[in-house]
Amino acid sequence: YNFIPDLVQIHQKNINIHTVAGFPLITLKPTPLEGWGKVWKRVFDMCGATVGLILFSPLFLTIPILIKTDSKGTILFKHLDDGSRVKRVGQYGKLFNFYKFRTMKPGTHNMRYTDLADQNTREDGPLVKIKDDPRITRLGRFLRRTDLDEIPQFFNVIKGDMSLVGPRPHLPEEVAKYSDKDKFVLAIKPGITGLAQTSGRSDLSWEEEVRLDSYYIENWSIIADIKIILKTVWAVFRDRKAS
Repeated sequence: YNFIPDLVQIHQKNINIHTVAGFPLITLKPTPLEGWGKVWKRVFDMCGATVGLILFSPLFLTIPILIKTDSKGTILFKHLDDGSRVKRVGQYGKLFNFYKFRTMKPGTHNMRYTDLADQNTREDGPLVKIKDDPRITRLGRFLRRTDLDEIPQFFNVIKGDMSLVGPRPHLPEEVAKYSDKDKFVLAIKPGITGLAQTSGRSDLSWEEEVRLDSYYIENWSIIADIKIILKTVWAVFRDRKAS
């Protein structure tokens, strides 16, 4: 079909440009995540998130106690320094409430843009990554290393804001710096894990992260999701063993 597409839906590999009676037309080729692919991915997400919540249910009791014992503050990272709710950018740029166990000291989020701005190791793109981040609590380092801080995101999957597998959900101020080409990754729901995350985590350049996420969108399959999830589990256990 032919139409004038939104920039989020445009990617150089999924469009054909041709002329009809001298007028240029853009034909958007469907990705595997349209039609029944979208349905099957949602079914897979619901089943996987339900299983995840059951398997990790003991940790939903244990981790909150450890967080309250380790440092002052809330159990979940729910509010920014100004008191506003923590949001992430989802599919098509829609904002949603993001669930995650708190791993930082209260009131330190904005330090990434002020006191710690000169320590950003991701200057190649819109993201901010602080090496040896002093804002992270002692327990928080363990939770991040094992990815256990992210298990509340199973609720985001159940709600339909996220998927088990997909691009990382980024902050609104980070997405505001996306180029038009980068916005293609907003064509699907963000994921708890993803191809880019399992291919190098924070060691990837921004350009490589976008390339891998775009490849995933264009070549999605249930088998690919299963492989990425298994690779994620293996990486977590490998990192724990190494540490």
